[in-house]
Amino acid sequence: MKRTIPWTDSVDVISSDESSSSDSGLLIRRAEMYQDYMKHIPIPAQRGSAIPFSSWVGLGKSVKQLYQQPLHYLTNILLYKWDQQRIGSEDEYTPLDTMMHPCKAEATIWLVEEVHRRTSSHYHVAKIWQSDPMHHAFVDSIFPQL
Repeated sequence: MKRTIPWTDSVDVISSDESSSSDSGLLIRRAEMYQDYMKHIPIPAQRGSAIPFSSWVGLGKSVKQLYQQPLHYLTNILLYKWDQQRIGSEDEYTPLDTMMHPCKAEATIWLVEEVHRRTSSHYHVAKIWQSDPMHHAFVDSIFPQL
């Protein structure tokens, strides 16, 4: 399949009247460094015991503590959205670990995490960061030794 835009051509992914091109360039560079860093963190091959959890965000926090590594910004956003999608459902207050086996839920997080670490574009991450002034709330500050 042919690509419509050659890889060597630069594409202005972030454009806004409110920010200067140097601000956008800095954000793109930060996102590139972040994505590169996240690519180098290995996904755990061995899983611990089943983690009880009542929400996706709660399971994500437990996983971060247990394995002492951050989750990707996009994974954190997705876990938050999954919890938001439960609001108003008949099972909104039912702990998730009674609806889904904890091992399956954890495996789901690691599968999504692998996709985000290995395949996400730093341009995409930068674009989202630019549109969300509170993006830092979803960027983990846990930095393991590589």
